[in-house]
Amino acid sequence: MRNFTLLITFIAFATLGISQQKNSFYLAFGSCCHQDEPQDIWGAVVASQPDVFLFLGDNIYADTYDMELMRSKYRRFSRKPGFQKLKKICPIIATWDDHDYGYNDAGSSYRKKRESQQIFLDFFEEDLDSTRRKTPGIYTSYFYEVQGKKIQVILLDVRYFRSPLLRILDRKKQLERKKRIMGAYVQAKYQGATMLGETQWQWLEKELRKPASVRIIATSTQFLTYFNGWEAWQNMPKEYERMLSLIRKTQANGVLFLSGDTHWAELSCVKVPGLYPIFDLTSSGLTEVWEGLGPNQNRVASYLGKNFGGVKITPTNNDVKITLEVFDVEGTSKIQRDILLSELQILGEESRAKK
Repeated sequence: MRNFTLLITFIAFATLGISQQKNSFYLAFGSCCHQDEPQDIWGAVVASQPDVFLFLGDNIYADTYDMELMRSKYRRFSRKPGFQKLKKICPIIATWDDHDYGYNDAGSSYRKKRESQQIFLDFFEEDLDSTRRKTPGIYTSYFYEVQGKKIQVILLDVRYFRSPLLRILDRKKQLERKKRIMGAYVQAKYQGATMLGETQWQWLEKELRKPASVRIIATSTQFLTYFNGWEAWQNMPKEYERMLSLIRKTQANGVLFLSGDTHWAELSCVKVPGLYPIFDLTSSGLTEVWEGLGPNQNRVASYLGKNFGGVKITPTNNDVKITLEVFDVEGTSKIQRDILLSELQILGEESRAKK
């Protein structure tokens, strides 16, 4: 997969407006950006001066089998002045969710997924010789570095290989759930149900074994939300448990999750036996806002309004401070949590902390 570091050459840093003496690394991210809606969020994003911006899915709303229509919607988005400014100030990386992948809640059965993959990669200017051009799915990883600390950003693809979801068919029960801002899905516990597909799982294990201080796993749907009937990892609880087991197995320290999709922002946290606290910062949406907050027993903080997220990583003398934050369209902080890297370590002799 294509990897690059921020510390490449002085000329490259000057071009990106990034100093070689920078004391922190700042990743901004967002999701759910409709090409036909006003995009007043970009002023605040650009003003925050991210080192990298991550699109977490629903980067446009295509919802089609017509690939020319999909291309035209990407073109419409590309003409947005705010997006054009963003491209000038920092590198952009991206994964997809359902609406830019193909259609609402789509999974492995979407019949235009190969064509959609190439259109996605064209829009985000992926190298023609990239592995992402040649293999199914758009999962990949990137490495950055600040003050000698390696930062790994892993982008998952929870669409291309995802098994069918199970839905409540009773209309009355659907309406009862809707009143509580809950979705119509039930947990899929059938044999073989998968979020990532076996090839992506094997790839992820190899990625988690690579040396890094901080590991950001980006997944377009929420990882830590308590089951609420909407699309999320809890729709397939065995896959959720497999992810936690994989972190234990690989002794991967410093893992945190970023997610989108919901049309509200929130920070979730779960204390997992045998692991450190796991955090999931959700930012959604750049243009889309839901009517209310769905239930989530793992929620620490929330914000309902247009928003983008940020992760700031600042090495200190003896530790690394990780700041998780959500901002509104004015750039005002609405959610903020500081975590120390020393808090995200697996205890015991087997721990492979690589600082």
